[in-house]
Amino acid sequence: MANVTYYVALPILAGEDGELIAGEPVEALNVWQAKSRAAGLAIHHAGAVAFSRTGDPTTGEFEPAVILASHGILPADIVDMMGGQS
Repeated sequence: MANVTYYVALPILAGEDGELIAGEPVEALNVWQAKSRAAGLAIHHAGAVAFSRTGDPTTGEFEPAVILASHGILPADIVDMMGGQS
């Protein structure tokens, strides 16, 4: 199967102890929608990041995540949380 690119907006939540954790990812149709959704999520959460991942879903092999936009407060290990590099 050919490579597919997924676009995602990921909210960053502040736990009760102040620890920043990833929320439920929201899929998007394209770069613009991922960036827009991340901006909206950041209004209601500590922060948010829009990113893309390209790979082959049948083999599970994906390239590192590419950060498209970030808003608000993000954990230092956000790239590791997404399984990639910016």
